[in-house]
Amino acid sequence: MNDPIPLFGFATTPLELISFVLSIITVLLNIRQNPWAWFFAIVSSATYAAVFLESKLYGDTGLQFVFIAVSAWGWYQWLYGGGSGRGLGVTRLSGWGWLLSGGGWLAGFALLSLFLKTVTDTDVPYIDGFLTAGSLLGQLLLSRKKLENWHVWIAVDILYVGLYVYKALFLTAVLYALFVVMAIAGLLAWKKSVPAVPPKAAPLDASQPAS
Repeated sequence: MNDPIPLFGFATTPLELISFVLSIITVLLNIRQNPWAWFFAIVSSATYAAVFLESKLYGDTGLQFVFIAVSAWGWYQWLYGGGSGRGLGVTRLSGWGWLLSGGGWLAGFALLSLFLKTVTDTDVPYIDGFLTAGSLLGQLLLSRKKLENWHVWIAVDILYVGLYVYKALFLTAVLYALFVVMAIAGLLAWKKSVPAVPPKAAPLDASQPAS
């Protein structure tokens, strides 16, 4: 039922093709800040879990189930996370937020890589662990409508292209190449939604008398 089929000169499967379309819809809706993006994220994560399991990308397989849970939370956050029943607006990470995000990514990489190397038969434990941790960070930042989620996705998606080519998931490699372009578009679109920082008041000129 999920036998390989030819598409544009390379092989894919019906399930990978369905996941491809659902993921494109998800990111397009994310760029537009449409909460229905989370519905498509949940469905595409479920279908991609099966695709990645078949390719022995166990980190990515497990990540899809985490994505489903985070997507449900993100859906709620986008609708009601702004307080008083309001949805979230786009904001930036603070300096402390950057530090926590970077530390969390590295810690996740170390733990996931060790797990994948010792418990599974994957041949790519380190890159799978690194990108799994980065993807989880990107999803969490996206759930809270942090502008920097797009920076994370740009970096992660570029590396994923190479990984999926190596794993002969060529349609998914094309998808992640498109994701790079779409993440850049998302970054530019969301920047317009970030509240402007009010200019700092000019210091009182000592040469002028106070009123």
